[in-house]
Amino acid sequence: MSVTYPHIFRPLDLGFTTLKNRVLMGSMHTNLEETKDWNRVAEFYAERARGGVALMVTGGIAPNHEGGVFPGAAGLYTEEDVAHHKIVTDRVHASDGKIAMQILHAGRYAYGPDCVGPSAVKSPISPFPPKELDEEGIEKQISDIAQTARRAQEAGYDGVEIMGSEGYFINQFLVTHTNKRTDRWGGSYENRMRLPIEIIKRVRAAVGDDFIIIYRLSMIDLIPNGSTHEEVVQLAQAVEAAGATIINTGIGWHEARIPTIATSVPRAAFAWVTKKLMGKVSIPVITSNRINTPEVAEDVLATGCADMVSMARPFLADPHFVVKAAAGKSAEIAPCIACNQACLDHTFSGKISSCLVNPKACFETELVVKPTSSPKKVAVVGAGPAGVMAAVTAAQCGHAVHLYDRADRVGGQINLAKQIPGKEEFHGLVDWFEAMIQATGVSLHLQTEATVEAMAGFDHIIIATGVVPRDPEISGQDRPNVHSYIDVLNGSAQLGKRVAVIGAGGIGFDVSEFLVHEGTSPTIDLPAWMAEWGVGDPEITAGGLSEAGPVPHAPAREVYLLQRKSEKLGKRLGKTTGWIHRSALKMKGVKMMGGVNYEAISDKGLHITFGPARETPTVLEVDDVVLCAGQVSERRLFEALKETGIPVDIIGGAHLAAELDAKAAINQGVRLALEL
Repeated sequence: MSVTYPHIFRPLDLGFTTLKNRVLMGSMHTNLEETKDWNRVAEFYAERARGGVALMVTGGIAPNHEGGVFPGAAGLYTEEDVAHHKIVTDRVHASDGKIAMQILHAGRYAYGPDCVGPSAVKSPISPFPPKELDEEGIEKQISDIAQTARRAQEAGYDGVEIMGSEGYFINQFLVTHTNKRTDRWGGSYENRMRLPIEIIKRVRAAVGDDFIIIYRLSMIDLIPNGSTHEEVVQLAQAVEAAGATIINTGIGWHEARIPTIATSVPRAAFAWVTKKLMGKVSIPVITSNRINTPEVAEDVLATGCADMVSMARPFLADPHFVVKAAAGKSAEIAPCIACNQACLDHTFSGKISSCLVNPKACFETELVVKPTSSPKKVAVVGAGPAGVMAAVTAAQCGHAVHLYDRADRVGGQINLAKQIPGKEEFHGLVDWFEAMIQATGVSLHLQTEATVEAMAGFDHIIIATGVVPRDPEISGQDRPNVHSYIDVLNGSAQLGKRVAVIGAGGIGFDVSEFLVHEGTSPTIDLPAWMAEWGVGDPEITAGGLSEAGPVPHAPAREVYLLQRKSEKLGKRLGKTTGWIHRSALKMKGVKMMGGVNYEAISDKGLHITFGPARETPTVLEVDDVVLCAGQVSERRLFEALKETGIPVDIIGGAHLAAELDAKAAINQGVRLALEL
């Protein structure tokens, strides 16, 4: 048992089997199963098993075609499917791991015309109204789920997780928000909870006693007419009586307008909800959501919030999370910054999921770090995300690496991003960069100007010099009240109470959030965050929505956020997080304006017009103007080095500045280093 994290590393006896620690890798739909490359799927899970996690749960596997999250979603329908999944379970067991398969019936969330539900109530996140199931149709769904569990056992899984939360099929039967029935499957809560109980009983009968059944229970729905805490407890106790081995926590429906896993959500923000169930059932209870470090996990367990913690995306960031924690190397755990950029955004776009900080996630058979047979002396210029990851990966392969940067700290523009309220996780990313530079033996040269002459003697040079702000060429932009976003975020610019932000890309949204905020960030103040988003106690209001609704702090400034494009502001933000940024600024009264022409900046303020015809001349009477009008690549050293004949590559923002993107930058850095 670890002295540092004694609660994490205490085994959990389930009677017929024992889990070696208290860490579950929660379910993530990665789209890997849909590739039908079962060796690739097996290696993804096996790498996490080798990393020490006690039990893993797969992405959702459909019990039938109508229950798939989209047409063609992975299912377990045939003996051929069983044989494919056995490749996965055999690899996991050979790697000293345990794995459960999640059975996920999407119900009205299924993105296809054959979706079904308790009532014909269309989901706001799908264009397809569900068909209301009759008695025979309900029996089919129960039977298909039980049959899928039996097949999972045949395929070698150690258990199944029955997905009963997040607003999927089973959850839809539980609440009057979606269940309008008047028969024995609707009306009273006893009737509405009949479906999950019948499913668990049938699954237990199908698999016998010595098989893990996890029930994923929605502890707080975060929708109108959601479950009350009393109903949650009643369901949990019935779930235990029906034969479940473990209860796992689900938080919020997918249609809820409250963020639950994004980086602006406080760490372990919903552990208090799970704690309410502790002592009400005798089977182990798992808590989840925004638990991303061993310290947070240990605290959650030590304070009695749960018997076990579920972490999903942290195992994309670092599959060896558990073994590093056990070895006292928590500083070397690649942090999940909860950005959603390469995981959920990819999942909901039909792409293979991965991780911004670890592009090897879901690409374990393609991106392999192995010792080089021809070590090189490598220079990397620029210690932003692209440069650091290129340097660290090259060093892991055995190259002698020197990393140069003009700044006094590594991280590049991540050091600006971490100043934004809601992006505190970026502090940990910079800390991890520093830890890995030290751990891999990269020679670091800060506050050093890399010149062509200094690069002589290197076998290979990687340029990662990043970007510089684009000049928007606005008349009057040289005035003292006009500032670059860099000066604003590094604290060198002092701004008044009325500010115009020019440019509504990711940086413009971040700067606007920075400007309207003062005091402690809600991301590190859970009560303030709950008040801001209207999260309440399900013991007081059904579904856990506060009676007062969202109550954000008053904005520190009056802010205008402007863009030249006439499209909706924030259209190009993250697929699963853009709505959060827009909602946060709207709550703070930020005025968003598109189709703007910037005519001039004067004593009166910012002069603008609208549209191609430059109509409606307007003066925004602001104290200051902040320029966030894009970036251009810093390529001067690269162009000069091309003339020397030394092999040189360019990556990150220096290669392409069109969209400043740490995900692409890190991916380029890792892939290039592996090709050296």
